[in-house]
Amino acid sequence: MPVRSTLVKGALVALGLAAAGAVAPAAAQDVTGTWLRDTGASRVRFAKCGDAMCGTLAWLKDTAGPAKVGQRIFYDMKPDGAGKWKGSAFNPEDGKTYSGTMTLSGDSLTTSGCVLGGLVCRSVKWARAN
Repeated sequence: MPVRSTLVKGALVALGLAAAGAVAPAAAQDVTGTWLRDTGASRVRFAKCGDAMCGTLAWLKDTAGPAKVGQRIFYDMKPDGAGKWKGSAFNPEDGKTYSGTMTLSGDSLTTSGCVLGGLVCRSVKWARAN
């Protein structure tokens, strides 16, 4: 009976660890919420939009520019590996849409918009604001 009890306990511990491993990465890779740009010029709120993530401007330091609060600047961002998404990024300053990526590492998010098949990219760093 002690051997069976030990096996059952071992199996339960293994299941618990597997379940924790299955849950922890999803929580750790949750980009949902509000993010502050490294320059302090804007905040973007990321939320689910269908089966993807979208980012909408939630606050702007300078409201006189071409960007507007409520404007969607990241859309159709779909998972592309651990802590990574691919989709589209809109730049209100030039009015163009670029191939976009997001990479999450803890409370730091890096977004990139690229042209020419990724030959020219511009990255922006964000910090979790909530």
